[in-house]
Amino acid sequence: MSTPDPSPSTSPERDEAIRAVEGEFVQMISRFRRLIARRAEELSPGLLPGAYKVFSTIAQSGPLTASALVEQLMLDKSQLSRTIGQLEERGLVERTPDPHDRRAQLLSATDEGKARYDAIHASSDNLSMRAKLDEWDVADIRRLAGLLHALNDD
Repeated sequence: MSTPDPSPSTSPERDEAIRAVEGEFVQMISRFRRLIARRAEELSPGLLPGAYKVFSTIAQSGPLTASALVEQLMLDKSQLSRTIGQLEERGLVERTPDPHDRRAQLLSATDEGKARYDAIHASSDNLSMRAKLDEWDVADIRRLAGLLHALNDD
């Protein structure tokens, strides 16, 4: 029979394990930042990573109102307005009246924006994580997804 772990604050083994997880997340975040910067450049040369984040949210979840984007991405309304303007100028996003609220507009990816976005996601950058996960057992992938969900759950 094993004894329970000592309290989290007194276990050097637990502290070391938590630091290892944090270190891996730092590496993963750095990797994803580089990936997003590359994808932003591929989508439209000179596009900033923050604008790519806005565009990818619209492409995945749109059509959306600006208010929904502000809430979802936790952005300042004026910052979002400038970003949407840039995306419109580049032909990536379009506005249409919201049929449920004539005062609001829906933001959606243009056909050209969707095509570019799909092409980026079919690239080898996106396939590198999939290639690694394809080597794993499905049960391990599901366990990882469950653990990450538990960590992200409020």
